[in-house]
Amino acid sequence: MSRSFDDRLIAKSMSGLEEVLENELKKLGVKHTQVFRRAVAFRGDKELIYRANYTCRTAISIYKPIKHFFIRNQEDLYNILSTFQWENHMNIDQTFAIESMISGELFSHSLYASQLTKDAVVDYFRDKFNQRPSVSVENPDIIFAIRISGDVCTLFLDTSGDSLYKRSYRLKHGSANLNEVLAAGMIMLSGWHGQCDFFDPMCGSGTLAIEAALISQNIPAGYYRKHFGFMNHMDFDKDLWQKVKDEEDGKIVESECDIYASDISDIALDDAKANAKNAKLHHDIYFQRAAFEQLAFPEKDGIIIMNPPYDERIRLSNARDFYTKIGDHLKNNCKGYSAWIILPGKENMKYIGLRPSKRSTLYNGPIECTYAKFEIFAGRRKEFLKDREN
Repeated sequence: MSRSFDDRLIAKSMSGLEEVLENELKKLGVKHTQVFRRAVAFRGDKELIYRANYTCRTAISIYKPIKHFFIRNQEDLYNILSTFQWENHMNIDQTFAIESMISGELFSHSLYASQLTKDAVVDYFRDKFNQRPSVSVENPDIIFAIRISGDVCTLFLDTSGDSLYKRSYRLKHGSANLNEVLAAGMIMLSGWHGQCDFFDPMCGSGTLAIEAALISQNIPAGYYRKHFGFMNHMDFDKDLWQKVKDEEDGKIVESECDIYASDISDIALDDAKANAKNAKLHHDIYFQRAAFEQLAFPEKDGIIIMNPPYDERIRLSNARDFYTKIGDHLKNNCKGYSAWIILPGKENMKYIGLRPSKRSTLYNGPIECTYAKFEIFAGRRKEFLKDREN
């Protein structure tokens, strides 16, 4: 962080999705952005905060800065924050929680910075009002985030509350499901927005297919959520929020493509159907029980995005053979398609046996993954590329 303070909002994302999030913000009218690791800084007013929380598919949280300051030691953190006017940002009856993000030498543990900040909040209210607010770990009304980089501190209000990947349509969780932000990010990295048919042949609990349906119909990412953190803020503008919601909901359209989801597991397929039905998208996704190598793909334009088992949370008897069979089926039965696959590390992707035209690094939870695009073409590659140029 620069030593020159500013009033920029911070939108957190996942590693590898920062530029996707930046593009989402620019589509909302944001003029000036700066990309950081797992975050994008931008300027905006209250209306933009509401709109970004409601629509951004690759944002995890959106933070609003409320105080900037320098510290020389750990005691400065408590001393400065214990005189901050916390009553401007929360009521005594509201519960709160503290998150901390630490880099530099002043603090070796983020929990200690959180504890000092919590003590400053509690002591301020006790000294001024002879009452203290309560901390809630599970469901706080207000979330503050303290970021310390060297001697520079910024105190933020979390305007999102629960992480934005919690879309609220998921009833069932598979054993190796993607979170919704990662699934949406994978689709958006592919460039797909509903212009051709979409296939997820290893759908698990259905997250990729459901996120594809949301994208193809322009349904806001937060459409199913009942609550955002900013609704508990003291400056919450209910009428402005309703205006934003009505405007974004008015942009929903009918999908012009077909979305297909399949899996070999009956349990996974039942979970996917339940999640799609809860999102009222079960009529927009065609579900089928089948192994990938049994699927027959229509002879028309389409995109395949898949999250195969990683041989970690779901064990494979022979991972190399499993991934090789995926590549063989793509090569022999999916001509004319683009296929995007996410797999852990780089070695596993080699077993697919096809040359990727694009690749990037993403994280599925703590697992570092390669996300690669394969263009499945008929005939020789040079001829295929020449045809595409023409």
